[in-house]
Formats: sequence, C-alpha cells, structure tokens
Amino acid sequence: MTGIVLAAGRSRRLGQPKQTLPFGDTTLLGWTLRSVEASSLDRVIVVLGGAAGDVVASLASQRAEIVHNANFDEGPFTSVLAGLDAAGPCDAVMLLLGDMPAVDAAVIDTVASAWREHRPWGAVASYRGEVGHPVVFSSDALEALRTLTGPRPVWNLVVNRPEDVSRIHVDRSLPRDVDTWEDYQDALGTLDPQPPSLPR
Repeated sequence: MTGIVLAAGRSRRLGQPKQTLPFGDTTLLGWTLRSVEASSLDRVIVVLGGAAGDVVASLASQRAEIVHNANFDEGPFTSVLAGLDAAGPCDAVMLLLGDMPAVDAAVIDTVASAWREHRPWGAVASYRGEVGHPVVFSSDALEALRTLTGPRPVWNLVVNRPEDVSRIHVDRSLPRDVDTWEDYQDALGTLDPQPPSLPR
C-alpha cells in the first residue's frame, strides 16, 4: 500500500504557504508527514507544488519520496494524478491530506489494516458516522480514479459507489483540515498549550 500525501496547494485562503507554518517542533506538513512515515504504509509519496523549494527545505522526512506537480494550478486533482504516476503498480493507494495533522499513525493503520484484511475496491474512514480522510483505493479502482472530473471528484466516487467503498469505523471526531488562520489556531490549541503568535 502506497500513501500519497497531497500537499501542493497555494494556500490562498490562508495567505501564505500552510505547509511551512510552525507546528509543535516542526511544521504543519512535517507533523503530518511524521505520522504517515510512522505508519504501516509500505511507501510514502508527498506531492508538492506551490512553494515547493521552501517546503522541501523545511522537511526532515525519513522515507518519503518527493514528487513535484507542475500542474498544481490546474486543480487539486492533478496532485492525485501525479501521485498515482509516481506510485506505479501497487496493491492499493491511500490518499491523505498534508494539512490534516489530526490524522495520525493510529488512524492510518486502522484504515490500512481493515483494507488489508478484506481488500475491498475502496475504503474510507468513518469518524462516528462522518466520512473523511484517509481514503484507500485498490489497484482495481485506479483506472476509475484516473478518469474523474468535476469538483470534489474523489468524494463523488466514494458517494456514488457505496456498495464498493467500505466504511472503516474510527472512534474519534471528524478531523479538520487547515484552510484559515482560525483553523490553524484551533489545530495548534489541540497540540500546544502556548501556540506561537503569528501575523494575520
């Protein structure tokens, strides 16, 4: 199983690259990547785009492969395609977001273990009934995944094929991604009692 961490966005709503924001003893992406690398995933690929040079310089990855998505301005799904190209043949891919630090190794391993046991066409984390990342697609699903179009294409696939996509129970609240300064401060508050003061 190959994990694909999607971290190529420009962070327009936040106003600066979210990947390099301070988070604990590392950065927002560094924190997320640390959890992914600590998981049972066989390979880890990180897809970068905006501010890629600064992001790479801020990372202290242990085993992740860095992929640059030259087409990231054309939409987030281009990063999925770049990750799939880099992954090549594999049993399954797991899609993860680089701005979702609450998805830790325990969550990743829960979803990965459930997929490995039953090997469904797809699988998605279900946080007390609310679906969220990570999402797993088997090798049989990758052709359909590559042909997706429109807004929120991955979620459309999950919703439109409920008989093929297993829901993996995770006994936690639905994790949030970091899109705004408020999201960032909230995320810091769950991990650091004295978050750094940053300009808006």
